[in-house]
Amino acid sequence: MKKTTKSKNNKVSYRIRSSNRAKRLRIAVYFNGDVLVTKPQRVSYGFTESVVDSKLGWILDKLKFFKINRPKVSRRYSRVQYLNNRDRATQYIFKRVDELNQNYNFKVGKITIKNHRTLWGSCSKKGNLNFNYRVIDLPPYLADYIVVHELCHLREFNHSRRFWGLVERTIPDYKKIRAELKAIKIY
Repeated sequence: MKKTTKSKNNKVSYRIRSSNRAKRLRIAVYFNGDVLVTKPQRVSYGFTESVVDSKLGWILDKLKFFKINRPKVSRRYSRVQYLNNRDRATQYIFKRVDELNQNYNFKVGKITIKNHRTLWGSCSKKGNLNFNYRVIDLPPYLADYIVVHELCHLREFNHSRRFWGLVERTIPDYKKIRAELKAIKIY
C-alpha cells in the first residue's frame, strides 16, 4: 500500500507492507529514496500512519543523508563486469582478511569472491568465507565491516551477544555502520 505524508515544506512517499513474521513496526529508509514501513499483521494502518508521521523528522534526515552521501555501488551485476573486477576484488579481500584477522587469529578456510545478487558476504561451517566482488565499490569502512562480520562467524556461527562483542573489538561503531550498509541495495 502506497501512502504519502507531509510536513511544512516536505512530502514523503512510503510503502506499507504487512508481515505475519514481523514482531514490531519497522521503518527502513534506503539510499535510493525508497521508504518501506513493515508492520505486524495485528497493527492497524491508522496506527502505522501515525507512527510514520511522528518519525517524519528522522525519515527526512535519513533521506537528506543519503542524498548527500550516496554510495557509489554499481547497480549492474553482469558476468562481464564480475570477471573484469574479480581479480582486483580478490587481492583487496585477501589483504583485508589477513590484516583484520590479526585481531582474532581465526583459522580461515578458503576465501572465494562471488557474484552474489543479495549478499555482501557469507561464512560456511567449514570455515570458508565468501564475499561479493562489489565490496570493492564500497567505502573502506563498510568493506572492513563486512570482512570483520564474516571473520567473527568463524568463532560464533550466529548473531548472539558474543558474536557482536567480537565484532565490536575491531569495529566499535558497528551498529551505525551496519544500519548504513543495510540501506544499500545490491541489486
